[in-house]
Amino acid sequence: MSWISLTIETDAAHAEILSDALLELGALSADIHDAAAGTEREQPLFGEPGELPEKIWPAAEITALFNTDADVSTVMQAAAQAAELISLPIYHLAEVPEQDWVRLSQAQFTPIQISSRLWIVPSWHQIPDPAAVSLILDPGLAFGTGSHPTTQLCLAWLDENLRGGEDVLDYGCGSGILAIAALKLGAGHAVGIDIDPQAVVASRDNALRNQLDQMKAEFYTAHSAPQAAVATAAWADVVVANILANPLIVLAPLLMSMTRKGGCIVLSGILRDQAEEVERIYRQWFEMRIAGEREGWVLLTGTRK
Repeated sequence: MSWISLTIETDAAHAEILSDALLELGALSADIHDAAAGTEREQPLFGEPGELPEKIWPAAEITALFNTDADVSTVMQAAAQAAELISLPIYHLAEVPEQDWVRLSQAQFTPIQISSRLWIVPSWHQIPDPAAVSLILDPGLAFGTGSHPTTQLCLAWLDENLRGGEDVLDYGCGSGILAIAALKLGAGHAVGIDIDPQAVVASRDNALRNQLDQMKAEFYTAHSAPQAAVATAAWADVVVANILANPLIVLAPLLMSMTRKGGCIVLSGILRDQAEEVERIYRQWFEMRIAGEREGWVLLTGTRK
């Protein structure tokens, strides 16, 4: 079985209308993306909770997937009419052949080396270095496969700074990758908390996959965490939060309250131009510094006063 891929060149004013029209006209899927993706003109758009969404790219493309019996010419006429376009936008067609999508997806995820002793390895790959610490992690429903710069910054910090036996809190744990990494790097106990129940399920599954003691690796939703995990009395030697700048600012008093005096806080998910504001908030309680930067993302760390 194969499909037809339709790619339309458009702009911000018409992209969403065209995309919605294509779906109503029988498209199996429709995706809006930057027409300049992969070039020097590519424009990353980042969203933050509590902020208005970014505008669509001025030069956008829509890619829609149709069954092979679709009358694309008629679809284009109707979509252009829905968008009140005087003429048809430029579009291209391509055949999408049947493939082994599972194998194709798996091929996109290969082992990632974080340091000389730390690797992230999908379960279907052979471990590259049996002597290294390997995190067995597959892509799934929760954020955190180890490929994103913010996650890699946190992993590198944990690798360089954990000395063994620490109590670690991973707030916004996603796939549980940071809590799991902390334990495999020598931490004594790790608690992961997330607002998404799917993240908690994924984290527990990943902890089992990595053969971690369930007494040492605990994962909860924010509203179901035991009082000991969210009490105002500081308990964590290391608090790591790989979220986004706005939530980090809102959560600052809570994360501070769970970090013991002399303990460390590790903050990621912060763009370079957001770092100063986040650092200013946390400086009330921590001696803060920029500990790393990668691809426009900054890692902030601090020691509790």
